[in-house]
Amino acid sequence: MALTCPNCGNARNFLVKTLQMHVVHLDDTRVEVSEESKPGVIEVLCDECETALNFEEVEDAIRKEVLLTLGAR
Repeated sequence: MALTCPNCGNARNFLVKTLQMHVVHLDDTRVEVSEESKPGVIEVLCDECETALNFEEVEDAIRKEVLLTLGAR
């Protein structure tokens, strides 16, 4: 399946929600990031009608390109 909204047919604009974890180190008044994970995709919505899409059903090549573009896993 290509990345296309089954509700409105949009195939161009999507909202991809990600989650990224950070470990911060506090040292007096300084805050430093000591570790951070790659963002993980948690939800993909059509940007036109906000219908949720099943990201796992998207064509492999498109899914990999989205993940690569976002630096996600």
